[in-house]
Amino acid sequence: MTVLLRVIACALALLTPVSVSAQNKPNIVFIFLDNFGWGEPGFNGGGIIRGTPTPAMDALAAEGLRLTNFNVESQCTPSRAATMSGRYGVRSGNHTIPLEGGVYGLVQWEITMAEMLKDAGYNTAMLGKWHLGWSEGRYPTNQGFDEFYGVETTDVTVWRSLTGFAEADMEGPAVMQGKAGEEATLVRDYDLEYRGLIDGDLTEKAVDFIGRASQEDVPFFLYLAYTATHYPNIPHPDFDGATGNGAWADILHQTDSYIGQVDAALKDTGVDDNTIVIFTADNGPEAFPVGGSNVSPVPPVQGTAGPWRGTLFTSLEGSLRVPFAARWPGMIPAGSASNEIVHSMDLFPTLAAFAGGKVPDDRAFDGIDQSEFFLGNQEHSNRDGVIVYMGDQIFGVKWQDWKVLFKENATIFSPTESFDTPRVYNLLNDPGERDNVLFP
Repeated sequence: MTVLLRVIACALALLTPVSVSAQNKPNIVFIFLDNFGWGEPGFNGGGIIRGTPTPAMDALAAEGLRLTNFNVESQCTPSRAATMSGRYGVRSGNHTIPLEGGVYGLVQWEITMAEMLKDAGYNTAMLGKWHLGWSEGRYPTNQGFDEFYGVETTDVTVWRSLTGFAEADMEGPAVMQGKAGEEATLVRDYDLEYRGLIDGDLTEKAVDFIGRASQEDVPFFLYLAYTATHYPNIPHPDFDGATGNGAWADILHQTDSYIGQVDAALKDTGVDDNTIVIFTADNGPEAFPVGGSNVSPVPPVQGTAGPWRGTLFTSLEGSLRVPFAARWPGMIPAGSASNEIVHSMDLFPTLAAFAGGKVPDDRAFDGIDQSEFFLGNQEHSNRDGVIVYMGDQIFGVKWQDWKVLFKENATIFSPTESFDTPRVYNLLNDPGERDNVLFP
């Protein structure tokens, strides 16, 4: 209980944003991958051992800060809600992915990272997967973005290929776009035909936005939420077979190439020196068992979390730790790295500090300002731990190098075990969370 209370107290702490003059406000490009394991990029030991080098991802880490203990939530919607709002997903009612359709997502009372930056004078754009509401009032343009092009989520692209879908008269997944103050409009069906193409289009639109926004007298915020690393994993035709090492290596090469194109656009427009680029993911790797899925014509691809056990939808480190790199030339020390605990919720107040934005003070707020830590002005993170949620249940707590689990599930398909006496793991000595130190 002492550990839990200390983590809760730490998580609820608020720090005051530092003052930033208007002319010095950095642009922000936030690249958010979908179900991308800790062990995938070269800078975490992946890359070539996964079938292809990842030079663009590796350059971001080499030129900035690499965090090896960056944490997210165990499911897509809670993770994205926490990242956008700076609050655990359970606080906004987004503690699990929507399984039955209907209205869900962030309500207008929530304040998003985009709204904070918009109030601080930024032009804002969202491209890619949203998964925080897909109806009028809950699109990205209702939550602080000037414009958006994207999708709700991506596993739904297999629906039209399933027996009985056409006869069920269900509304199919769609690509939407919109501008603030206008109703969102339908672009096209989001089906398996477009599944492999969308990230290429997102990259083109990202390059276009950077070109347009860099000509303005105000800073910009681009939230680029790529989709390809989420099931179903279908490479773009330009990359299909490019590595000779299978679909996943092709997608890894493709994603890295797209990131390189975005980075080149920052350099070509001359804004890279005053642009923060954040690279991370919403969840750990995919969890479909090798050998196929009984619901899709697309073979599943199982990712890797490196030394950590577990996949998305679990309480284990493979679900909660994801790759992270942040670059801001001349501000974030190049080549820096840390194993200190940081959570995606911390990005809201940290970016608020960098941008001169305001953190909400009228509600419980879980994000912690890590700006001085990112800038290398202090050795330690301002966070000692995080609460491990699964839906609206607390499965455990991380505190420093320790993990306490009251409940545990090893895969999305395995039953949840509950313990009368919690299991306790030392994450330095036991990254696989297999040796309970209370009962060795």
